[in-house]
Amino acid sequence: MSYSLSDFDFDLPNALIAQTPLPDRTASRLLHVDGNQLIDRHFSDVLDQLSAGDLLVFNDTRVLKARFFGVKETGGKIQMLVERILHNNDQEHSVLAQMRASKSPLPGSKIRLADSFDVVVGERVGEFFTLYFPGDVFELIEAHGRLPLPPYIEHDADDFDEQRYQTVYNRVPGAVAAPTAGLHFDRALLQRCQDKGIQLAYVTLHVGAGTFQPVRVENLSEHVMHSEWYTVPEATVDAIRATKAAGKNVVAVGTTSMRALESASQSGELLAGSADTCLFITPGYRFKTVDRLITNFHLPKSTLMMLVSAFAGYQRIKSAYAHAIAQRYRFFSYGDAMLLTNSSGENHA
Repeated sequence: MSYSLSDFDFDLPNALIAQTPLPDRTASRLLHVDGNQLIDRHFSDVLDQLSAGDLLVFNDTRVLKARFFGVKETGGKIQMLVERILHNNDQEHSVLAQMRASKSPLPGSKIRLADSFDVVVGERVGEFFTLYFPGDVFELIEAHGRLPLPPYIEHDADDFDEQRYQTVYNRVPGAVAAPTAGLHFDRALLQRCQDKGIQLAYVTLHVGAGTFQPVRVENLSEHVMHSEWYTVPEATVDAIRATKAAGKNVVAVGTTSMRALESASQSGELLAGSADTCLFITPGYRFKTVDRLITNFHLPKSTLMMLVSAFAGYQRIKSAYAHAIAQRYRFFSYGDAMLLTNSSGENHA
């Protein structure tokens, strides 16, 4: 069966869009999609659904304080969001950034950011601007930027957000959005997983702002997927091979971990390394590495809706989302989670 954009639309009451995180990371709900059964659980119950020898794969990216307000040399105001670090060495400190301004800044012009330092505008790269920083990009961003909460969250980031819109295991700065399935894990739950004999491994995928962009073409084959940088370490590849050899499950924590693993598996074999990925997963895709997926609820008409439909089955996801809305689950980044099983090898819609 072929699908169009409208097949991934649904009506979501605004009241179900989670605006703030729960006080306790593990207190969220978990919708377990078990075959054709929909089971309402608490997130902390996820431990009971995993077995000794299973492998949890986390995305260890760290969200940058990537949002800036600034002023052009002409006096015009701009809003800027760093999308990607290009270079950060002795020769060059540069980023790709989205820019909102009444008039686009000209190459060679300067912009004062956060009333603290100047950047020089370089060449355009599609919808992005190249910006040259005067020093270490990570230090300047951390010192003067603001945490970029998703567009559907209606408050500015505060101190609580700066803690809770990061996973507890983040370690590689570079994302502009959090790998949100991982927000449900606290250190105690990770320790309980290890105590049960569940293995932990890590990939890095720097989530871009494109993750929030809806698909805008009805014919999915015409969609141009946003690019994101990932790395899969050799240690993670070895852990996955050992898990598969033992007949246990590889469990991706979040669609970003899934996308990194599947991108690194396109040859038919999971390979360590770093690359950009534009992998666009829609129903009909056969998953090569991941057996189970922990994920939050996603935006209508988004590439992530298509990915989870490809993984668990279109009708199952449609039923799960209808159930979640009826049971008033909390949606999106600060919302509740799902536990899904790979059914992409089944013959069903």
